[in-house]
Amino acid sequence: MLEHGGNLQQACIDYDRPLEAWLDLSTGISPYAFPIPPISPALWQRLPIENDALLDTARRYYQQEHLLAVAGSQAAIQALPHLRPRSRVWVLTPAYAEHAHAWRQHGHTVTERDHLPEMSELQNVDVLVVCNPNNPTGRLCPPAQLHAWQQALAPGGWLIVDEAFMDATPENSISAQAAKPGLIVLRSLGKFFGLAGARVGMVLAAPDLLDQLREWLGPWTLSGPARLIATAAMADHDWQHAQRHRLLQNMAKMQGLLNAARISPTGSTALFSYWQDPRAIDLHTHLARHGIWTRLFAQPSAIRLGLPPPERWDMLQRALSDWASKQSPCNNSA
Repeated sequence: MLEHGGNLQQACIDYDRPLEAWLDLSTGISPYAFPIPPISPALWQRLPIENDALLDTARRYYQQEHLLAVAGSQAAIQALPHLRPRSRVWVLTPAYAEHAHAWRQHGHTVTERDHLPEMSELQNVDVLVVCNPNNPTGRLCPPAQLHAWQQALAPGGWLIVDEAFMDATPENSISAQAAKPGLIVLRSLGKFFGLAGARVGMVLAAPDLLDQLREWLGPWTLSGPARLIATAAMADHDWQHAQRHRLLQNMAKMQGLLNAARISPTGSTALFSYWQDPRAIDLHTHLARHGIWTRLFAQPSAIRLGLPPPERWDMLQRALSDWASKQSPCNNSA
């Protein structure tokens, strides 16, 4: 089992602090969750109805006719390696570690690349996996670059684009082109909508591939309540507009706090900041001692910080101010 953000139980043990006393910035999940609509008790009592409004709403939201609802994009990440014969797989890293893990677990030859590929290199690659925006670095590849990579892959190749953090900047998405053979786009309602517990994701791809995936996953991939919540979230354009504005404002505030603490983020999205630096572990430990849990990466040495809820900004500011006061001028990261 790979390590992920949100592992607060271990933090409670390591720092002898109760769960409710922590500020969890380790996941990149929005602190502003979509308001849950009323749920009829009947939804808990019956099997999910799959001809409800979910898919039509998702088609409008992603501007894509061909899609499949799954129990979080993680379900698709684990299933897709089953649908290919043994393949040569490249994963652009650092990235969400489950991608490389899933392909490797199913016998594929996996290469983790820490730099962008040249076109000539891809003719011997069957599957290219790109997180866009990248988790954890925030790197964003333009659509033209992604399409060029897909065309350069070996015949029958797949380009898998994980857009879990794309909702705040939909203008950069390639979801509308995902029905093109060999292009697979993964989306999630967990991050932008703050609905990670609902476990709702979407796979956007050509119809024949979706049929294979549907057969592999079986019926009822989402519960009835999850379908209701996801439908409401994707249909509420006013909330989405407000959420994008709110997140971008909050990230500007985060960048200001980090800069004031002599931390120059290496990358970011609307939902997290990323700092690659040998002192990342020191910052992680310092914040943990102040009751703030972050995501630490060993290779390369880096830390990712999500956004706090409105009432906890002061806690983060105090901890970062204390960090800055302990740094010598020669350790300025700018």
